[in-house]
Amino acid sequence: MTTWVRRGLAALIVSVCASATAQVAPLESIPTLDVTRYMGTWYEVANYPNRFQKDCVRDTTATYRLIDAERIEVTNQCTHADGKQDVAVGLARPAGAPARLEVRFAPAWLSWLPMVWGDYWVIALADDYRYAVVGTPSREYLWILSRTPSLAAADEQTILAQLPSHGYDASKLVRTPQTAR
Repeated sequence: MTTWVRRGLAALIVSVCASATAQVAPLESIPTLDVTRYMGTWYEVANYPNRFQKDCVRDTTATYRLIDAERIEVTNQCTHADGKQDVAVGLARPAGAPARLEVRFAPAWLSWLPMVWGDYWVIALADDYRYAVVGTPSREYLWILSRTPSLAAADEQTILAQLPSHGYDASKLVRTPQTAR
């Protein structure tokens, strides 16, 4: 084996090992969240496809209602291809930091099981709460939400430009059509 081949193989091995051990920095949520201002209806502008929204084709919304300091009612709605409306009502609770929640849609009697609670971290938020970006530490899930059925082009550009710094790939996003209501 020539010296060049040995050096090339060594560089390849080092490169593969380095990329295998390289980790994305932990996801950070925004430092503060005014929960009262966050309440109300949000329109889903885009998301990472996921199993629990696989039948939703348009008009996806999430409505948050403050129950008390430790509980938020979450009502998710969407429309299926056949026009059927799907509604899921869940519960959110604080998860240790101001913009970190855990959400469950499983029955209350299962709430003691950790796996029924999903992470819901606000990772970007407009100063006036006109849009929000929600993700999970695993980066498996991502939602872009807006107070209106569509985002201004400048807001969309801002969000898309920030996603890589959060460890998200914007090319995986799927737009959510919103029809007039």
